[in-house]
Amino acid sequence: MTTDKSTRTARRGRIFPEIQWTEEQLAQWKAEREEFRKRCQVIFDRVKPSLMQTHYNWYITIEPLSGEYFVNKDDMHGAQIAHEKYPGAKLYTFRINETGVCGTI
Repeated sequence: MTTDKSTRTARRGRIFPEIQWTEEQLAQWKAEREEFRKRCQVIFDRVKPSLMQTHYNWYITIEPLSGEYFVNKDDMHGAQIAHEKYPGAKLYTFRINETGVCGTI
């Protein structure tokens, strides 16, 4: 007995097409993200000169509401420590170097 192969059409596009952000929602999300980064950047710029001498190319994870930061050689381990102390908080990670960028641009 032979079975026919079903001709299944491939679905292309979003997984949940009914969940679409409007341009206003997307712009608001980007603005909130940029404002959060700027708050963290202020703390990073304040501590960067002293940390660059002792922890060059390490990672700093910042919790901006308290102003506390966590320095670690591994970016994921530093974020994990920060999440243990501040569960559910938004964090931002920088690399302690001239640019503060963790990856490649």
